[in-house]
Amino acid sequence: MKPQIIKKDGKPEYAVIPYDEYRQLLEDAQMLVDIMAYDTAKNAVNSRDEELIPADVVDRLLDGDNPVRVWREYRGLAAGELAKACGVTAAAISQIESGKRRPSITLLKRIAGTLDVDLESLVVTEGDSKAA
Repeated sequence: MKPQIIKKDGKPEYAVIPYDEYRQLLEDAQMLVDIMAYDTAKNAVNSRDEELIPADVVDRLLDGDNPVRVWREYRGLAAGELAKACGVTAAAISQIESGKRRPSITLLKRIAGTLDVDLESLVVTEGDSKAA
């Protein structure tokens, strides 16, 4: 690349390059941004700062399945095990998962901690859950 340098007061002010070379520079810059984002994500996964979630779990959540049930099953816990870890009955967990009971924030925090997910991952708003 041989840019044309335009000077102002004897100092380089602008560099003029052919348009095709300009477009290639933009593509190269975007590729570098993509590579850096990939490296950041890969490092986060490798350092266990991020968790890879299987597509079937994501699909169930997107389809509106109850997030407490989805995450509990993904973590391999029975409803009774989750209930015991959170200090409630299995019936309470069943009611939460079926949409018949809305958990308190305190209980939701305990469930989130037990399932190792963010609190926001468990919040169901009206119309979000098939079970509700």
